[in-house]
Order: sequence, then structure tokens, then C-alpha cells
Amino acid sequence: MSKMLEGKVALITGAARGIGREHALMLASHGAKVVVNDLGGDAAGEGEDTTPAQNVVEEIKGMGGEAVVNGGNVADFSAAKEMIDQAIDTFGDINIVINNAGILRDRMLFSMTESDWDAIMAVHLKGTFGPSHHAAVYWRNKAKAGEETYGRIINTASPSGIYGNVGQTNYGAAKAGIAAFTVISAMELAKYNVTCNALAPAALSRMTEDLMGGGALTDEQREAMSPRWIAVITAWLCSPEAANVTGRVFDVRGDQVGIAEGWRLGPVATQPDDPSDLGPIVAELMANAELNADMGGKPRGGTGRPNNEI
Repeated sequence: MSKMLEGKVALITGAARGIGREHALMLASHGAKVVVNDLGGDAAGEGEDTTPAQNVVEEIKGMGGEAVVNGGNVADFSAAKEMIDQAIDTFGDINIVINNAGILRDRMLFSMTESDWDAIMAVHLKGTFGPSHHAAVYWRNKAKAGEETYGRIINTASPSGIYGNVGQTNYGAAKAGIAAFTVISAMELAKYNVTCNALAPAALSRMTEDLMGGGALTDEQREAMSPRWIAVITAWLCSPEAANVTGRVFDVRGDQVGIAEGWRLGPVATQPDDPSDLGPIVAELMANAELNADMGGKPRGGTGRPNNEI
């Protein structure tokens, strides 16, 4: 197997388990040196334990790679800088940032607490901003100094964020924000030889197993939805081959990979001055507009332009 990332240095957040662990192992197998970040909390973000992250580091070392543990909290802006600094101090550079850390606090909107909302925004949205910001500052400073730069940012959105899912207004809002953050960051960082893409993954992990059938799944179904598949496109996006791929959200489900196409303007009409005359116009717009996508990324109710009632 050829090594696509020989000599590159990567920070991967939330890398102790699930998708993050697979990212770390895949990148290391392709020659990257890895900072394995994980606070080690539970799925709701409670507690701390760096043992799982240390286990991943030992796995990487066992296959001849190089890796170190970072137990910082991605929601802490200073800790996010320390992650980037650790990569540079330990391995001499930072080339790849994979923002994967995440938690769940699923509630219906009427049951959601302020802390449920704030915790999700802190880990997912601020936790994506912090490492990305500090890496971007580093890359920009290198470019301004006339040095060659190589930057890859891979963020983690979700089908819940780009398509929508009941019970996840907090999680979905954060993930939708990450998708928008990705698109705009790609625009801002292109001139520094930095790409920025996102994943909307569907895979079995401790955060999703109950939602996806848990113990009822067969071994074949588990393999089909292994988080290892998410790491395949990730490694490629981190490689030199992906230099011209940026600002995209990749929908990844098992061995199937696609590009999620963003919001775009649909049917248009001219508004009347009087809002009481607007009803028939909106009805026509609704009749000609695609329904929002379901969690599979397809228009609800099938293909075509189904009628929408108001």
C-alpha cells in the first residue's frame, strides 16, 4: 500500500474511539504523525479519561508510526491552541486538522435545557472553530514569511445538520453551522494552500449504535457501517491529490460516498404590496419547490417536485 501522507503531521480531535480512532489509525498507516486528542468523557461530555487516547497512540506505535496523546478540551480556546502547538513542538509542523470531537444531548425542543444547548454548541461548533483558527493563523504566518504551506482541515458535520432530524435541534444546528463554517473557511484559506472540507458521516459508534439498531445488527451490517469507511475519504482529502477539492460536504455511508449539494435558490415570484394577496403566490412557489431532504439525502416523498400544501 502506497503511503499518501508520508511526513505529514495531523491533529485529530475526539480520536480515542469510533470514527476519530479510525481517522488516526488510517492516517498513521499512510505515514502521518498524529496528535491523538480526546478528553475522554462519556457520550454526553461528562468526565475525563485519557486512557482510550493512550491506547490509540500505542496502536499507532505498534504498527511503526508516531503519535502522542493530547487530553485537552476542544471547547477551551486556549487548550485548542495548545493542541496545535503540541503538534508543532513535537513533530515540527502541522498540516492536517480533523475536527471530530462530539457529544450528544438529544432532546425535543420543548424538553431541551439551556445546558443541553450550550454543551453541544461548545463542543461541536466552538470545538471546530478553535483548532481551525489556531492552525489557520500558523499557516497564514508561514505563507506571509514566504514559506511553503500545506494545510488540510476536515470538519465533521452530520446528516442531522444538513438534512434535519427530530430530537436534535441543538446537534443539528451545530452541525449545520459546521457545514457553513467549512464552505466559508475554504474561501478564506484557499490562497494559503489550505483546503477545508466536511464529512456528513453515518457509521456505527457509541454515539449512534442505539439509533442504528444496536444489538439487533448482524456482523455483516456492522461491517457495512463500520467507522473505518469514514476514514477512507478522509485520508484521501488530506493527501496532495485533493489539493483542488475544497468547500465540499461529503456524505459518507459505509462504502458509499457522495457530495451533499448545498442550499440553492428554487422557484421565485414577485411579491405584491399587500400581504393579503400573497397566499396564492406562495402556494405556487410551494408546489414548484423540492421538499427538504430526508435523512438519506433524498427529497421527502420521492423524486420530482411533489405538491406542498400550506
